[in-house]
Amino acid sequence: MEHGTDFTGLALVAAAATLCGMALARLKQPPIVGYILAGIILGPSGFALVQDRSLVGPLAELGVLMLLYFIGMELSLRSFRRIWKIAVGVSMLQITASVAIMLLFRFALGWPIEHAILFAFVLALSSTAVAIRMLEDADELRTRVGKIAVGVLIAQDLAVAPMLLVLESFTQEAEVITMAAKLALSIGLIIAAVLYFSQRRAIELPLGKIAVDKKELVPLAALTACFGCAALAGLLGLSPAFGAFMAGLLVGNSRQRKLFHDLAKPIENILLMVFFLSIGLLIDLRFLWDNIGVVLALWLFVTVFKTALNVGLLHLFGEPWRRAFLASLMLAQIGEFSFVLGATSIDHGIIQSDTHRLIVAITVMSLVTGPIWLTTMRRLQHRAAGRIDSLSRLLRFVYYRERRFFSDVKQRTTDGIKDITGKRKGALTNLTTKLLSKSNYLAEKKATLSPDILRPTKGIDAPDPSQPSEKRSFRPGEES
Repeated sequence: MEHGTDFTGLALVAAAATLCGMALARLKQPPIVGYILAGIILGPSGFALVQDRSLVGPLAELGVLMLLYFIGMELSLRSFRRIWKIAVGVSMLQITASVAIMLLFRFALGWPIEHAILFAFVLALSSTAVAIRMLEDADELRTRVGKIAVGVLIAQDLAVAPMLLVLESFTQEAEVITMAAKLALSIGLIIAAVLYFSQRRAIELPLGKIAVDKKELVPLAALTACFGCAALAGLLGLSPAFGAFMAGLLVGNSRQRKLFHDLAKPIENILLMVFFLSIGLLIDLRFLWDNIGVVLALWLFVTVFKTALNVGLLHLFGEPWRRAFLASLMLAQIGEFSFVLGATSIDHGIIQSDTHRLIVAITVMSLVTGPIWLTTMRRLQHRAAGRIDSLSRLLRFVYYRERRFFSDVKQRTTDGIKDITGKRKGALTNLTTKLLSKSNYLAEKKATLSPDILRPTKGIDAPDPSQPSEKRSFRPGEES
């Protein structure tokens, strides 16, 4: 019976994740939002079918490693090489500006330095899944705008592993020089790998030919490469996530890339589903409702800040205003790696559960509002007719429909008020005219009558008021 109960719970989790993922995909949302929604439904805020996140914790951690592994595998370093200057420059300035603004908040609000750095990293990263979906839907993926956005996303993904190492260093009792050496080593390895693989043809993996002949071994070989490099990085004092990312770079630039990618992708999808479902288990709807004002304010700040910052940085690197704004719309969301950064921080005791819930809530809201930015971008794409050279013209251009809608509503309201006022004024005028006409008629009629007619006269038939009147009673059948 116990095994039956376990399988029932597993079936419910799989069914909820599948249905929510399909529903959100139908609404043109990333499936990961559906997995988070499934976690909310199954978690303490929903039907409480899964109350202990530790039950899925190990699989969720494997999902993080697989996510970084596939990010490294899917990076197109040759395409990145063509725009690496603008991509790296914008990403570095994004991180620097985010750290600077969060340090200002730290001094104003008294945050610990660890919180400020974590919030800065979360603010700097964008969502690869949402941005790629938006670019594909708008047919901008292979244009200059798409190449810039993808290049910045690649640079941000390359920065994730050092970010994790920085966060983990806050809880380790080691010298600053040692931590700086590890960070420099990780950045140096990434730069060396990018330079090496971007200038050479695809390499041959060890035992790669055997894997081609025995395809049933490919998923196992892919997992071995991912988890083996993660374990090796951990032994060297680096982050396991960094090792998984480097393994992805290695496999992604090999001749067996497509085979490994296609056969191991279902495993990654399952582990990622578990990871994002575990994120949904952390969302407390009561906490969200109690702090809805803070969540909305922070979401608005993040969206406006990231959009304005990216527009300015891209224009600084020589991109025209219109192209800079289009690319910035793609980068305005908080990335899914914020979940990874938040999970790492709470596991190492850097933040408390309430802070983690706040990060999760803002990130989910940022991912869900992606279609709003997609709609804005489509308006720019289809309605662009000329070069935009000022911010005021840009705002008027972007929100043309809203301006026209409110203008029409205002005009209709004004016309309606005028119409109602005019009708009432006309009715009142007609009534006044009729009353005046009737009054004049009565006055004229009265003037034509003689005084004798207007006052009662004493005649033959007129009774004399001084004489008593005779009262006569009538009987039935008597004629009057």
